[in-house]
Amino acid sequence: VQLQASGGGLVQAGGSLRLSCAASGLTFSQYTVAWFRQAPGKEREFVASIRGSGGGTFYADSVKGRFAISRDNAKKSTYLQMNSLKPEDTAVYYCAAGRPILSYMRQADGYTNWGQGTLVTVSS
Repeated sequence: VQLQASGGGLVQAGGSLRLSCAASGLTFSQYTVAWFRQAPGKEREFVASIRGSGGGTFYADSVKGRFAISRDNAKKSTYLQMNSLKPEDTAVYYCAAGRPILSYMRQADGYTNWGQGTLVTVSS
């Protein structure tokens, strides 16, 4: 299984970025896919997730209304559209795939496959 995240970069506060995560080696539509992030000196935290079928979505309170997660099962890809970015959104963003039960949907332990991360830097 491989997950390849891309799309990170440097953006000014208030700007937008779209992250992509391409998957291979798994039946993508059967997996929940999530984005987590880790800022320097901080623990990895949940950002958003989307179920394999039906597309139910979950968001961290800190990004709700600004970020949108989506997926294209035909392309085995998931996306994170990030708008109104803030300096506190600066982090390495990781995509992950798994089959978590509902109570683990926002937990890193619920995901068995991880990408390498892509750096997002938001300048003030």
